[in-house]
Amino acid sequence: MNNNPFSKLPEVAVFQLESNDIVEGHPLPAQHYSEMSTLEGSKDLSPHLKWSGAPDGTKSFVVTAYDPDAPTGSGLWHWAVINIPASVTELPTGAGDEYSSGLPQGSLQLPNDLRLDRFIGAAPPAGHGPHRYYFVVHALDVENISVAPNSTPALLGFTMLSHTLGRAVLMATGEIK
Repeated sequence: MNNNPFSKLPEVAVFQLESNDIVEGHPLPAQHYSEMSTLEGSKDLSPHLKWSGAPDGTKSFVVTAYDPDAPTGSGLWHWAVINIPASVTELPTGAGDEYSSGLPQGSLQLPNDLRLDRFIGAAPPAGHGPHRYYFVVHALDVENISVAPNSTPALLGFTMLSHTLGRAVLMATGEIK
């Protein structure tokens, strides 16, 4: 798997991202799979995320979840949350539900590639092999990234390009045999 989703982006500062739910390079627990998958125990729960060491000048955060290995030609965006205040450094498990119940005031979930305003769990096609799921916290130099509420995560990525000060990445895997 050589398609690094960050290889053509400008280099930025790196900061730390950890989770009580997922471990770097390890398989996602079933609760973080999509209920549309065939995996028993799947719940579409977004994982707990906690970050530290964001660069000076950070005014907000964006959280994204992306599978570059989805058989679409462009990967699959599972989650995008914008305008997280700079004072917030943690999201609880399940924050990305359809009610945004665990998200801080002022933040907004954009529609994922299934056009749902929430986190959608892993759902690699059976037998397709391992997929990588990148959970990323982007530190921005603006309080509001100013994209429309119905914007795609790809448009968000383009808009963030000149505002990204740092990036914290946690990659987990998923596979259905």
